[in-house]
Amino acid sequence: MEESFGRSVIDDFVGEYASGRTPNPCVRCNSNTKIPDLLRRARKLGCDAIATGHYARAVVASQAGGTPGRHVSPDDVRILRGLDEGKDQTYFLWGVPREVLPYLRFPVGELTKPEVRERARRLGLATADKPESQEICFVPSGDYAEFLGRKLGSGHIALQPGAMVTSDGDVVGEHGGYARYTVGQRKGLGGGRGRALYVLGVHPTSNEVVVGSHDELFRSDVSIGDLNWLTTHPHAGERVRVQVRHRARAVDATVERIDAGTLALRLDEPQRAITPGQSGVIYRADELVGGGRIRAAA
Repeated sequence: MEESFGRSVIDDFVGEYASGRTPNPCVRCNSNTKIPDLLRRARKLGCDAIATGHYARAVVASQAGGTPGRHVSPDDVRILRGLDEGKDQTYFLWGVPREVLPYLRFPVGELTKPEVRERARRLGLATADKPESQEICFVPSGDYAEFLGRKLGSGHIALQPGAMVTSDGDVVGEHGGYARYTVGQRKGLGGGRGRALYVLGVHPTSNEVVVGSHDELFRSDVSIGDLNWLTTHPHAGERVRVQVRHRARAVDATVERIDAGTLALRLDEPQRAITPGQSGVIYRADELVGGGRIRAAA
């Protein structure tokens, strides 16, 4: 799987940072490599389905919550949030191809994390008490800038110093390479200005990092591209819920516009640090509808 993973996940990760965006490599992995490629391997082995450890649920609406299977249409399968709200991972599944839905199994989706650990202990599994990791699997050190340097070369503009400016264009300092910054970031901006500054945006063409106050981080309008729908897509005027970060709660929103490539939303409550490149994931109640990559927020 190494070549596919490198092309679909690592190359995309590097390209997004080089373009001034902050990617979700786990979404790319699930969508392009882990689930579709694993299913193709499974079929060669004569398997009917694949199971993953995501905290999510796949049900068949026409069978009152029955299990998906080979004779079920993708149109009948619904992906729901995991019962453990604190561990729900549907945010990372919006990009999977719709046609794979009948062949997905999420055996821990009906359980809480403590219940999963207890079952693992009873089975004598070495992972029963394994600490959870938040690191990117292919950057285990956590130093993604060093990883980008090896991939892009230290001379790439994304890693070169440039101006740190306010939203009014005033230069207030120098940054150490725009790929090292993401919207909402406070650390690494330097001090001595008498007020806390946060990253508001990254402008690769001018090699600038835009900074401002905490209040300037909040946005109400979101544009999402690279759309993928797992069920009937929303229509203009529809009320939906949208999640703009993995650890953020979903918020109510209205679909302002939708076409073949872009979804525009107006949020009921302004959200902090909506970041281009991250996922904007759409729900109807607990059902995962689909999503895309955040292009812009205003």
